[in-house]
Amino acid sequence: MWYVGLDWADTHHDVDVLDEAGKHVGARRFSHSQEGLHDLKQFLLSFTSQPEELACILETNHGLLIAFLLSAGLPVYPVNPKTINGLRKVAGGKTDRIDARLLAKAGYFNLAELHRLEPDSPTVQELKMLTRDQDALVQMQTRLVNQLTACLKEYYLVALKLFSKLQQPSTLRFLQAYPTPQAAQRASVEEITATLRLGTFPNPAQAAASMVEELHHPQLVASEVTVRAKSRLMLSLVKQLLVVIEDLASYEKAIQTLFLTHKDHAIWSSLPRAGKRLAPRLLAEWGDDRTRYADANSVQELAGTAPVPYQSGNYAKAHKRFACVKPWRNDLYQFAWQSTLSEPWAASYYQRKLAEGKTHSMALRALANIWVRIMYRMWMSETCYQAETFEAAKLAHAPRQRAA
Repeated sequence: MWYVGLDWADTHHDVDVLDEAGKHVGARRFSHSQEGLHDLKQFLLSFTSQPEELACILETNHGLLIAFLLSAGLPVYPVNPKTINGLRKVAGGKTDRIDARLLAKAGYFNLAELHRLEPDSPTVQELKMLTRDQDALVQMQTRLVNQLTACLKEYYLVALKLFSKLQQPSTLRFLQAYPTPQAAQRASVEEITATLRLGTFPNPAQAAASMVEELHHPQLVASEVTVRAKSRLMLSLVKQLLVVIEDLASYEKAIQTLFLTHKDHAIWSSLPRAGKRLAPRLLAEWGDDRTRYADANSVQELAGTAPVPYQSGNYAKAHKRFACVKPWRNDLYQFAWQSTLSEPWAASYYQRKLAEGKTHSMALRALANIWVRIMYRMWMSETCYQAETFEAAKLAHAPRQRAA
């Protein structure tokens, strides 16, 4: 075996190679380009003609470098950056070459404990990228809404009274048509009704009459300078929000279409309240390679629902697992909460954890941990979720628990 430490960067990659005895046999730097990666491949294959005898250890599991290594048939073993951080403190230095050497040593000493990265199917790869990119757009929308709210508070407080949600087309169309309180006050009921109708606002005529009445109540008035400056910013934020909202809808359609083409879509759709949003995300993060996980516990650790035990002397406590796939953990937390709204056993378990003194987050983590075991069984047996099956298994398991 040859242990290859790869310290990646945006412009170059440092490589350090150890042989099966742990002896340093080579080190080089390669540019992050087509020619550089080709030279990297030739350098690694100069040690052996059998790619399976190489173990490439990196601090990432995605990106162009990972895609290149996998397409070249080179075994890739991602490690958590925190693992190498501990070794850096011992080494006493921090350079790209040192990091490459530490990665190679991590592979030499712990390869049996590392999980080899296997590429997902093309559908799952695309679904994961789409769902994660959509989540980034949602975060962008949240930032823009917060900025718009702060802007309106400067000069247009009444707009926040007229609409409960800023991130809806009817609100944004209204703000574009009437960018200042003075412009809104000059508008007639008929004009506002037409504006609301363009934004598909429910009962536009009735809502317009209420809005006109609210607009003519005494209001706090900002200076002309403030109104002129902030209305310009408001229109810019509205324009950006409209684009993001349109793109989010486009992503939602693309995700749902792709999700329905996957053979496992019925399994994930059967989960209670997974709906159009969480079911595709759970499939994307879980994957479809049924040889990837040794058991449910390995999934719980990777997804971050299993706690980390800590014990020193007479002190022992379990704490939250930080080294995990965080988008996956977030999806499982969201699903666990949704399940409490429809599954009596999930709601009962969640309330019991709260009664034990657990926080909301801790109770959701514990519930998500149970759901992972259920999902693993469903996934391996390729069966849909049925509450009756789970309840029967729980009753069958209860006597053994009491006996123990």
